[in-house]
Amino acid sequence: MIERTNWVSALKTLPFNELLDTTTELSSDWTLRPKSIPQSGLGMLKIKESAFNEQFYLGEFCLSSAWLEVTTPDGQVAEGAAQVMDDRVELAEALALCDAILSAQLPGWEKISSMIERGLIIRESTNNERKQMLTRTQVDFSLLDDANDKGNAHVSN
Repeated sequence: MIERTNWVSALKTLPFNELLDTTTELSSDWTLRPKSIPQSGLGMLKIKESAFNEQFYLGEFCLSSAWLEVTTPDGQVAEGAAQVMDDRVELAEALALCDAILSAQLPGWEKISSMIERGLIIRESTNNERKQMLTRTQVDFSLLDDANDKGNAHVSN
């Protein structure tokens, strides 16, 4: 089983409509009750600088969160929650529902699990692509030092 800490990031790589359609289909006859009001807003990225150990705000980012309780027709109860760097509350709700389905292994959990596996593959592919781009843009500054050394040797003669 994939670690719970990876569920949201893996599912977020999938198309939003696919995620929403799947969760809507799975929960069509379930009772969903918010444990807290789903929210969307801005989060502040706080960082502590190392020289004087002072904290400052680096910037803002979109943040949506949802926490809900699910009750199936046969009486199974589960809770799920999600926080995601996105401005769509619907996405946070769908991710929270996936969290509840997987954590309690409610009906359809296998489908969500396979979606997570697909999302992990997409995330790995994206990470590899980013690494390749970074490798292509690296500069070897030692060549500049060699050129300067040769240039200075020529000037001194």
